[in-house]
Amino acid sequence: MKHTYLKYKPYYHDSLKLAIPVVISQLGHTLVQISDTVIIGHFAGTIALAAVSLVSSIFLVPMVIGMGISYGITPLIAQNNGRENYSECGKLLSNSLFLNLISGVVLFSLVYFGVIFFIDKLHQSPLVVEEAKPFLFLLSLSIIPLLIFNTFKQFAEGLGFTKQAMQITIWGNVLNIIIGIIFVKGMFGIQPMGIRGVGYSTLIDRVLMAAVMAAFVFRSPDFKKYLKDFALKNIDRTRGLQILKIGAPVALQYTFEVSAFGGAAIIIGSIGMVEQAAHQVAISLAAMTYMMASGISAAAAIRSGNYFGSGSHRQLRLSAISNYHIVIVFMSITAVIFTLCNHLLPWIYTSDKNVISIAEQLLIIAAFFQLFDGTQVVGLGVLRGMGDVNVPTLITFISYWIIGLPIGYLLGIHLHLGVMGVWYGLVCGLMSASIMLFLRFQVISKKHQNAMPQQVV
Repeated sequence: MKHTYLKYKPYYHDSLKLAIPVVISQLGHTLVQISDTVIIGHFAGTIALAAVSLVSSIFLVPMVIGMGISYGITPLIAQNNGRENYSECGKLLSNSLFLNLISGVVLFSLVYFGVIFFIDKLHQSPLVVEEAKPFLFLLSLSIIPLLIFNTFKQFAEGLGFTKQAMQITIWGNVLNIIIGIIFVKGMFGIQPMGIRGVGYSTLIDRVLMAAVMAAFVFRSPDFKKYLKDFALKNIDRTRGLQILKIGAPVALQYTFEVSAFGGAAIIIGSIGMVEQAAHQVAISLAAMTYMMASGISAAAAIRSGNYFGSGSHRQLRLSAISNYHIVIVFMSITAVIFTLCNHLLPWIYTSDKNVISIAEQLLIIAAFFQLFDGTQVVGLGVLRGMGDVNVPTLITFISYWIIGLPIGYLLGIHLHLGVMGVWYGLVCGLMSASIMLFLRFQVISKKHQNAMPQQVV
């Protein structure tokens, strides 16, 4: 153990220095939805909480599609920075901003105008659907400023500047919680808005975060040498396709996983309203740890991109494995917390004892899949930094839609294990993804390293 620690010690320090701000920033995206869930659970009741679950399960798919496309710029920025090709970074930012604006408008249109036609046909409670519709509009509209924020965030993080997005995210979430409570409860002369209140607070929060993040990038002297070629005239098909070549598969990777969890929520909604609310409670907590692990994954992608761009494949492997170690330790801690505190954590979201009793059981399953969830997302990050995105996309599809969701449907519905059975299927999907992505990393990284015989691990 001591030999292993000394071998990876400099990489642990480097990875954590880069990862911790990204972890907090990534956590912020989840905290928006967690704060929405907590506010609604305590101030608007179980029906509204089930509506949040339904809308969140639908909205997560387009959100991760947009965010996945925005992630396409990060390894390209990291690789070009590693090659000291600074002018290319500004040109890539121009194209990324254009792509994300288009993506935001298209995704909003598809989500709201598309979903509004079939949401009544999902066999959900009519009371839940009625509450969900206005919230869906506001949340889907917020995807446009979210993707603008993410454009500048991924650009800055690709250059190793991670603290600023973290700070903006923290203050944004504080604002979201304050405005959400005021709007939902109806304070300071404002009429109580119920579930619409958290929709408005999320939209306002994301607009302000986008504006502040853009101002930081354009005004900071740290980015001047990178922004010399940031201009409308540099938007071109070649760079756009270069970003999409990485971003589109990344979007699919996240989509396959999140849509499987969204599909699970819809299956659970057909079982019962209480079960759906309990699923929302447990999945919110699991999503929080997942987003923190995805922060480690983002840092791994940045460093992998730097080392890959400079041809330092030995350092790439050491850095990547150090991130695997970090996420295993972190997710082991969260697994213990879920196990020991499964009776207490659901009370954060609701006081409905029927919901809490089911959520307690789901948290034990969530504790079990923590390691698989953490290692699979780090595997995706490392491979993304190396530009390997197509095979990992196939792996995620097989893991979640060929293995995970069908097993969950079989156990939950046909074998009558209910919500627990659906979650057992999700565990199988995460475990499959974790194993296959790690094997893919080993094959690809050793292949590149062996092509440079002077580098030996």
